[in-house]
Amino acid sequence: MNETRHVPVMLQRCLDMLAPALERPGAVVVDCTLGLGGHSEALLTRFPEVRLIALDRDKEALRLSGERLARFGDRASLVHAVYDELPGVLDRLGVPRVQGVLFDLGVSSMQLDEADRGFAYAQDAPLDMRMDQTTGISAAEVLNTYPPGELVRILRQYGEEKQAKRIVGAIVREREKEPFTNSARLVELIRDALPQAAKRTGGNPAKRTFQALRIEVNGELTVLERAVPAAVKALAVGGRIAVLSYHSLEDRLVKQVFAAGATSTAPPGLPVVPERYQPKLKLLTRGAELPTEEEVAENRRAAPARLRGAERIREDDL
Repeated sequence: MNETRHVPVMLQRCLDMLAPALERPGAVVVDCTLGLGGHSEALLTRFPEVRLIALDRDKEALRLSGERLARFGDRASLVHAVYDELPGVLDRLGVPRVQGVLFDLGVSSMQLDEADRGFAYAQDAPLDMRMDQTTGISAAEVLNTYPPGELVRILRQYGEEKQAKRIVGAIVREREKEPFTNSARLVELIRDALPQAAKRTGGNPAKRTFQALRIEVNGELTVLERAVPAAVKALAVGGRIAVLSYHSLEDRLVKQVFAAGATSTAPPGLPVVPERYQPKLKLLTRGAELPTEEEVAENRRAAPARLRGAERIREDDL
């Protein structure tokens, strides 16, 4: 396995943010997005007493990271699960509360680099894009079967694509001639469909459409909407959560969950705020932290990353 291709994003900052919670005896940390195991390996190495629970929906990622983490023995439990299944996973493992949670919401380097997965617009591949290839529908099925209005909504909502109508018009015309199977044809169609001015901005013109399809195929935002509140709920008092997002939709969602947890729910005008209305979270970042210029120079995939963190400061109301 070629580990050099996988450089964990903002690794040192994530470790430092989680450190106060993970240096406690008996600490358990959850890596909700195991991928190739870069963050997990660093967590197990830096915190020699910590127990790791790591989740991934991609069986190939679990196999490869399992080899990488084998030397840590039973300190690492790797689970085939989507991260919104965290409460059930903890229940099965008999772990009521955890001290740390990490989400790295980027597509794993492996998925981008393995040509046959269809995530990357820079190389021709089958239009699959499923993170778990044993279940669900592929990107090709979405393109070939969704009604035009639904495709426009997906491109606008998940890809923030201003030219969604124009691109979908071209997709619908083309799929009637021949169904889509490969990424190169889609990339070419998008290039041809866009006006010149739109092609001059923001990198590869297919980028936003591919992002939108990936989010739809994997239900990423729906899963995240359930997963972040569930992860906060799983934290013990003093526990910490760190989330790396890569586009504004994810970051906005994380920001809303953290902001709600860090806000008093007391009715206005109370002279003394009872404990049950006090905030449950303390924010560990002012806004979202960005990677350094040096890190982006070393790892271009870090460029869009946004890191937010929070600490659990009191229990839920009973």
